[in-house]
Amino acid sequence: MTQINKLKIFNDPIYGFITIPNALIYDLIQHPYLQRLRRISQMGLSYLVYPGANHTRFHHALGCMHLMQKAVDVLRFKDVTISTEEENALYIAILLHDIGHGPFSHAMEKSIVEDVHHEAISLLFMNKLNNEFNGQLSLAIQVFKGEYNRKFMLQLISSQLDMDRMDYLKRDSFYSGVAEGNVNSERLIQMMNVVDDYLVIEEKGIYSVEKFLMSRRLMYWQAYLHKTSLVAELILMKILKRAKELTLKGIELPCSDPLLYFMQNKVTIDTFDETTLDLFAQLDDFDIIGALKSWQKNDDFILSSLSKMIVNRDLLKIKLTTDKVTLEDLQPMQERFAAQNSISIADTNYFIFKGKIKNQAYSKEAEPIRILKKDSTIEDVIESSDQLNLKSLSKLVTKYYLCFPKQLL
Repeated sequence: MTQINKLKIFNDPIYGFITIPNALIYDLIQHPYLQRLRRISQMGLSYLVYPGANHTRFHHALGCMHLMQKAVDVLRFKDVTISTEEENALYIAILLHDIGHGPFSHAMEKSIVEDVHHEAISLLFMNKLNNEFNGQLSLAIQVFKGEYNRKFMLQLISSQLDMDRMDYLKRDSFYSGVAEGNVNSERLIQMMNVVDDYLVIEEKGIYSVEKFLMSRRLMYWQAYLHKTSLVAELILMKILKRAKELTLKGIELPCSDPLLYFMQNKVTIDTFDETTLDLFAQLDDFDIIGALKSWQKNDDFILSSLSKMIVNRDLLKIKLTTDKVTLEDLQPMQERFAAQNSISIADTNYFIFKGKIKNQAYSKEAEPIRILKKDSTIEDVIESSDQLNLKSLSKLVTKYYLCFPKQLL
């Protein structure tokens, strides 16, 4: 039998060549669970705003692994001891950190899968893979769960300055064309060190950290929370909610078998067994898009109208405001729309609704970004920075939205 060369390289438009460090990582990348991420969009429905934002979670997983390789090299150069086993655990944990994302990610979590967070599903996938790979992922799972005794390893995977954020900001900025999000991940990684088991950034890297936090704030307002991306995701959540409602009433809707399963069953983290996981592993963006195309012709006014909105990018109107939207603001619109379309006031909630969004670039409550000063003391980046705007970045900004059909303008 011929031996497959598993030390392949990927050509990435952002970092150039990405190397696969060993045969185990190659086998994990080749696994259907990870290959599924090629069919899951990284930025959900943002391509309706930024036509170039068609990159996938597979791109992102490889980019994160590449940055982790850089981080391991830098830390070892600075005499931080990282064993081969620990190095491998870091690569595996970051490679698989997003494996539990469903189609269009957050829309799924809030509609079809009842409040089951993608991280919980990622862990289920990792445990299943660990069985398949005879326990070779055990240390990676320990690190991912924060149960390993070296704190800095979890910080590299999940913190306010981790490989995940460094890659998605740079990648999403590149593909969307929102230049403000471009971060200098190379410089940030070069400035990393470990002191008392915590990840620190050397003082001379403080401006790169400031730029990173500013970029994160701007990417949220300009891309992730862009009002058109937001309204598209909200419509998709309403479509899936309606589809599930109709299915549970016994109305048959054309869609793929895995999608049908999640619409027919109430799935919570407690009922997420192996069968559910295998069906979830078959779900991707194409199931949803295929269903929307069919549902445009459905007899149900709500389902067909909302599905057409996404397929044809003819969305609801959305208004953002700093003032709370009240139910009284909605009432006249609901009455008019109900009369125009012969539907009940309750059903107008699918078309006319309110909510709020929050943005906080840096949280004082979470694990801080630590700056290693020249005198060897360690400070929270907020204290170290001479930038007044960094203090404002830690403020939670809330905006309120109102969505309604354009004909009510």
